[in-house]
Amino acid sequence: MKKILLILTLIFTTLSFSQTKLYVHPDADTYVANTKTIAILPMKVQVKLRPKQLKDFTSEQIVEMGKNESLDIQKAMYTWFLTRKKRGTMLVGVQNPTRTNALLKKEGIDIHSYDEYLPSELGKILGVETVITGSYETSKPMSTGAAIGLAVLTGGMFATNSAVMNMDFTSTTDDELVVNYNKKVKGSLGSDAQDLINVLMRKVSRRIPYTK
Repeated sequence: MKKILLILTLIFTTLSFSQTKLYVHPDADTYVANTKTIAILPMKVQVKLRPKQLKDFTSEQIVEMGKNESLDIQKAMYTWFLTRKKRGTMLVGVQNPTRTNALLKKEGIDIHSYDEYLPSELGKILGVETVITGSYETSKPMSTGAAIGLAVLTGGMFATNSAVMNMDFTSTTDDELVVNYNKKVKGSLGSDAQDLINVLMRKVSRRIPYTK
């Protein structure tokens, strides 16, 4: 009986933390064929801290933590796609985030708040045919500074961490959503948040038409 309950628990846990939602436009292959370069914009990041952890940070520090996480994730995604490009499995080019962020700032656009601009408007500024936007929710910081600071406050150990990535690939020619990928994964006790990013990117690269 105990074995059965254990198996059912494991199945429930796996299902709860392996949720995947994928939308692919019917003409996705055409959009990909007409895409030369994609740009990765900083994602909206929310680090869900426990109440005991929250009391050690000001609201400004929490906002800053999210922004730092966003830039780290942007770089991690770029590195992942760039590696795939070098292997010949990425069908389009990927713009360096340094260029992406610099071009947006030159236009007076807050890189962490660009919702008031259409993808087509951003595409003209960045010179790309597709932009990647979305949100990332985690229970553990990814950036080294935030992770170390939080580890000190919590005694060096985090609870089992999880992450939810909601990623949009949008065409800048007609503002059409080409791909939406929503994935939830769970890490082991004390696992690094970078591992979760790698897991998410490995899974998404298998499902989107921009890779082969």
